[in-house]
Amino acid sequence: MELLLIRHAEPVRVGPGEGGGGPVDPELTPLGVEQAHRLAEWLAPDGVDRVLSSPLRRAVDTASPLATTLGLEPEIVDGLVEYDANADHYIPVEEMRVARDGRFAAMVEGRWEEYGGERPDVFRGRIVPALDAVIERFPGSRVAVVCHGGVINVYLGHLLGIERHLWFEPGYASVSRVAASRLGHRSVLSLNETGHLVGRRDA
Repeated sequence: MELLLIRHAEPVRVGPGEGGGGPVDPELTPLGVEQAHRLAEWLAPDGVDRVLSSPLRRAVDTASPLATTLGLEPEIVDGLVEYDANADHYIPVEEMRVARDGRFAAMVEGRWEEYGGERPDVFRGRIVPALDAVIERFPGSRVAVVCHGGVINVYLGHLLGIERHLWFEPGYASVSRVAASRLGHRSVLSLNETGHLVGRRDA
């Protein structure tokens, strides 16, 4: 089967104290909505058998245009939420990096509990079985899983033997592909495809 790991499109920024004190669940920005539709236009002609999504709004809103285009009902998988799903803010990684925000260092170094996240070992222990279960459920299918940057990092890192939890930055609405055989073999076919965000098939 072919597993398409898709990072959600660009979400709205929610700063500390702007989300009412509880976990934030931002919607997509106008650019993010466009990215989600470009993703759907790109993937639909090749066919996708199932569309699965993290329950967080930014993932669901990214999955919806693809599912609608294909005439599918997206399936919500609670186990695919990001490690910081309970945080009271959402600051884009690129912004934290440029601003040299202390949260960026904490994120890279795996100190996720400092801002309401899971411990990296707990997160990996949740994500790897969740995605392996998807592979086992849909043999011979092409399955699109719309999720989060941390989810994609951890699972691909697991397949490639990379110990660092966050080792690359998946682009918004990017696609990374994994081939999985019935014998248990896993191969990373592509990493961080983003060409569909700047071009079209008929261009």
